Amino acid sequence: MKRLRMTITRDSIKDIWGERTLHNEGTWPERVDERTLDAPDDWVQSTCLLCSNGCALDIGVKDGKIVGVRGRKEDVVNKGRLGPKGLHGWEANNSADRLTHPLIRQDGELKPATWDEAMELIVNRTRELRDRYTASSIGFYTSGQLYLEEYYTLGVIGKAGLGTPHMDGNTRLCTATSAAALKETFGSDGQPGSYFDIDVADTILHVGHNISNTDTVLWMRILDRRAAPNPPKLVVIDPRETATAKEADIHLAPKVGTNVVLLNGLLYLLIKNGQIDREFIAEHTIGFEDLEHTVAAYPPERVAEITGLDIAKLQAAADAIGQAERLISTALQGVYQSNQATAAAVQINNINLIRGMIGRPGCGILQMNGQPTAQNTRETGADGDLPAFRNWDNEDHIQELAALWNVDPAIIPHWAPPTHALNIFHLVESGSIRMLWISATNPAVSMPDLNKIRNILEKEGLFLVVQDAFMTETAAYADVVLPAAIWGEKTGCSTNVDRTVHISHKAIEPPGEAKADLDIFLDFARRMDFRDKDGQPLIKWHTPEEAFEAWKACTRGRPCDYTGLSYAKLTGGSGIAWPCNEQYPEGHHQLYSDLQFPTTDEQCETYGHDLLTGGAVTQDEFRARAANGRAILKPAEFEPHMEVPDEDYPMWLSTGRVVYHFHTRTKTGRSPELQNKEPDAFVQLNPQDAEALDIEEGDMVRVTSRRGKAMAPARVRDIRRGHVFMPFHFGYWDEKDGRPRAANELTIFEWDPVSKQPTFKYAAVRIEKLTGHATEQKANQAGESGHNKERRDSALGSVLSELKQAVASHAHVSEKGGPQGNMGNEGVPSHVADYLQLLIQSEKRLIRAYEAVKQTHSNVPDIAPECTLFTKWSSEAIERLEPFADKYGLGSTNEAGRLDQLFDFGGKGKGSFALLRDLHDLWLLVNESMISVIALSQAAQALRDEAFLEALRKTLHTNERQRKWFLTRIKQAAPQSLIVPS
Repeated sequence: MKRLRMTITRDSIKDIWGERTLHNEGTWPERVDERTLDAPDDWVQSTCLLCSNGCALDIGVKDGKIVGVRGRKEDVVNKGRLGPKGLHGWEANNSADRLTHPLIRQDGELKPATWDEAMELIVNRTRELRDRYTASSIGFYTSGQLYLEEYYTLGVIGKAGLGTPHMDGNTRLCTATSAAALKETFGSDGQPGSYFDIDVADTILHVGHNISNTDTVLWMRILDRRAAPNPPKLVVIDPRETATAKEADIHLAPKVGTNVVLLNGLLYLLIKNGQIDREFIAEHTIGFEDLEHTVAAYPPERVAEITGLDIAKLQAAADAIGQAERLISTALQGVYQSNQATAAAVQINNINLIRGMIGRPGCGILQMNGQPTAQNTRETGADGDLPAFRNWDNEDHIQELAALWNVDPAIIPHWAPPTHALNIFHLVESGSIRMLWISATNPAVSMPDLNKIRNILEKEGLFLVVQDAFMTETAAYADVVLPAAIWGEKTGCSTNVDRTVHISHKAIEPPGEAKADLDIFLDFARRMDFRDKDGQPLIKWHTPEEAFEAWKACTRGRPCDYTGLSYAKLTGGSGIAWPCNEQYPEGHHQLYSDLQFPTTDEQCETYGHDLLTGGAVTQDEFRARAANGRAILKPAEFEPHMEVPDEDYPMWLSTGRVVYHFHTRTKTGRSPELQNKEPDAFVQLNPQDAEALDIEEGDMVRVTSRRGKAMAPARVRDIRRGHVFMPFHFGYWDEKDGRPRAANELTIFEWDPVSKQPTFKYAAVRIEKLTGHATEQKANQAGESGHNKERRDSALGSVLSELKQAVASHAHVSEKGGPQGNMGNEGVPSHVADYLQLLIQSEKRLIRAYEAVKQTHSNVPDIAPECTLFTKWSSEAIERLEPFADKYGLGSTNEAGRLDQLFDFGGKGKGSFALLRDLHDLWLLVNESMISVIALSQAAQALRDEAFLEALRKTLHTNERQRKWFLTRIKQAAPQSLIVPS
């Protein structure tokens, strides 16, 4: 009998982070972690793809199978270390339930088919839909786990082959806010920090980043610094007392959804205490005055009231940050998936900038990724952005791509903002997108509001292609399933959080007929016969290395310049950071070391947005700000979330990761030791909340939101009172007892206005203890309310009630005036009163219009949040104007009533075209109000009434923000609603 020769250097299940290896004068020592179940015949260079850290490893191969892995000691990222997922996750490759041949749905069942049959069906359907409805009827939804060569190929197919604007990845759920925040502040994606900064920083700030669980090897790096002489101070912001928080010198546990308040409070204290670098601010930033003005409204007392934090702790955190000589700040899902995601992430950037902590060792920002190749998705354009950080709103950038690909610029989608993931699914729901190709991701578990997603995936008329290695919950809905090779079974490159590029070489053959994703995309392009302007094949490469060379050409001269890299250069040694080119032939870890940022209108990846509404800044507006190589300090006021706890749903739910699993456990759930360590979902409760509910450790509980329910055992742990936590990894492919247990049964199908990232981190829920053996069939997973107007109105809850009261309290304003209404305060006839009446009537009509549009289009996820915000602004405008109605009177005219004859909000019906018409009319109505404001502002200046003028300026400011959002939303909606019927 053959004897196995195992090598296991440590038990990473019990000892997650391993022994301490202390830093020595800024150098992190090597420590090689290895786990092999037999002695390998060969070692093949690769990279772990089970978190975003990008740890280099070697794959051990024996008899054509993977038998283990070991860390690569020469690599700068991990110096040989691996975490639990890296040491165990490879076992999924050997799983007996791999997909090994294509499947086609026939008579309601998925049945085996040949590759020719599957691909010809896909090609025929693609052509049919493109020819009948244009390529805007076709969407692609990909992953954060493919290789850059595959993403780039898919991006060229979508953008230059078909010309569809509907391309995104599940990185939208994970780290879209990282990219958005970097663009808003620095003009482009690309991390202005490095892992090397951790080696020399004296203060580390983690905001919503449970690094001990999400990036275990990076946490090892921090623990080794903390155990060495001169350890850095650690400040952690997280509602839970995680392992990260327990290690912290200062732990702030704010209420869910109050990140902007907390960060504004820290900025307030830094400025007030003089702990800012004014010379740096003056030379290398713009916008400080606006930032200072905004954060002046967030003194410690107000911050404590809203966040629930202790003032002394808040001040201690500000002191730690303010006294730092070298500060590295990180953020992850606690920021990105919460309320005002981009606004909060940008404030983290602002903290480092006003302290001058960027562009030098130990000073940087890591807006972290959650997936191993999320950076590549964003770089290559597979997520809807244009490749190599080009600006879809810049005609010169479009021309560059068209020349590179030798295609007509008109085919490249740039006529509207790229369609983000949740909107892609919404367009499927509305019937506008009729074909969806999903690769290497599992939205039937990972997307918010799963009952809604299931209904979308099984929608009649949708042609669904799923490309995966396993029969996932999503693949079960497919019309065609394509078996894909995974890590270890193909060659490609990946880029981690701090821009370090690694190569992974193919170690073994995929099982059965499974193919690499690159080969599948190339086969599709060949069968579709995509051509350039000269009649040559659009896709001119056939191998991963050729695809990499094509990608390099696309990056030349861009911030993410890969031109100095090659497969040969990446093989045998360490990963190398971009930019890597003639200027930096060995890569460059310290981005922006010259303090020159890509914020000219020729360079930038975006012109920016209103952080509160998402309204897009135009090129002319951006140029007028004249950033010209300086970073942009963007402030943000706090706006509470749409859904709040009430009597029916009194607690906050947050979701997140556990250390032993990745995403929906497609791989980690097939590793016995990882699965055995964390076999089921759980509900984490505060001990006092648990006692009040008579819940003990291990009791089965039911969590119910306005969308659905989930059931899991209770864990009584340290978490803020009134908050509960569930891991999002658990779906149904291996679930046995029929109970709903996916956290996303509960979450909200809404998104951040700038990054469009879903808000997984807050939902109002109630908790109930279950007795006996509690099971429910998955058919009941939707909960009691579905996706209708009642659910949406309920979700708005007290916010709407407050706004309606506010509007009612001002109803008497329009009653003033009468025969003497057009007389000034001295009895002199004045048309100021007439225009004031016109303005107030216009704002009231806006409120009624917003309510009508919100109810009519309740199925469009972003309409209710924006209309609620705009209703609040109009109500505040009326309140501001009331004193001047008393002062100047109100005209008796009902001139604004003529608008009622022009606009019929809600009367146009439902659907995408009706929504476009309502957006059109709202834009006109906002302009009507703005004209009145402008006219009155001129009069206020002539009257020398500064108070009146200030009230009008504030109203004009909110009107302009509304108008900008409507224009942005109209541009996004128009192509689809006018061209592709739904």
